Amino acid sequence: MNQVQVQEIECLLALADELHFGRTATRLGCSQSRVSQLVAALERRVGVRLVDRTSRRVALTPFGAQFVDEVRPAYETMTAVFTRARERASRGALRQLRIGFHGSVYEEVTEAFRQLRARHGVAMALSEIPLGSPFSAVLDGRIDAAVVELPVREAELTVGFCFPPQDRLLAVASAHPLAAVGRAGVEELSGLDVLHPVGDAPDYWRVARVPRTTPAGAAIRSSTGISTVQEGLALVAAGEHAMLVCRPLAERATRGDVRYLPVDGLDEPSQLGLIWRTDRANTPLAALARLLDNAFRRAAGGGPPVPLAG
Repeated sequence: MNQVQVQEIECLLALADELHFGRTATRLGCSQSRVSQLVAALERRVGVRLVDRTSRRVALTPFGAQFVDEVRPAYETMTAVFTRARERASRGALRQLRIGFHGSVYEEVTEAFRQLRARHGVAMALSEIPLGSPFSAVLDGRIDAAVVELPVREAELTVGFCFPPQDRLLAVASAHPLAAVGRAGVEELSGLDVLHPVGDAPDYWRVARVPRTTPAGAAIRSSTGISTVQEGLALVAAGEHAMLVCRPLAERATRGDVRYLPVDGLDEPSQLGLIWRTDRANTPLAALARLLDNAFRRAAGGGPPVPLAG
């Protein structure tokens, strides 16, 4: 697509917003005649009238409205790519990875991010993704990778790195009777209302977060959904709900009105993974996976490497 074509599309999109040649010309910083020329050139290129013009009104034709609806997302995506490229250039980074995460980012992860920039010239753009939608942003291409809880059984996704498994704890209000005991049995989950993540995650992933029954078959109630960890902790502190969390989160989210309890008999640990789309694997992502492996091995005192998953 050459420069003239981009100007033509930009002009049509502005005219679709303004429905006025004068305001469109002001918005684009050109003359009204130039707006007319650009629209006419695009109509010739497409082969159909896109805009109805009269002395009293400007309106898109039905074909023009459909064309605008279809071309606007592509134009905005292209504009966003150029914007990110300029931002990377201004920071002196050769590349940027967009990484999604839930809740918080561990120190070992931020150390890997620093090493990725220092060694490979790759900057990181971090964004928190909804708690119950671990895969959507990666699959849609809005981010390059995400640190999410396992399991991941999507054919389009690769688990590039598995974090060390962590104990799962039960968050309850400090005034809850279980808080005084200091621990809970897995069968006691049936007497609680356990919060669950809300989103478009597949069923197998949601069940891994909040089991539907105890090992003995008692139903576990889960009446309320949450979108973020902080929302969940606030509801737990209010006293009507409980929440299953991993130990690192509990260590980083200490508060006086919430207690984190070991759960006897809850054998399935929590484990995070770095995931990306299989068809978009690249050198920076592979380098990030290796740096995470190194960071966690150092944190463990030089023990065996954390396994990489295919």
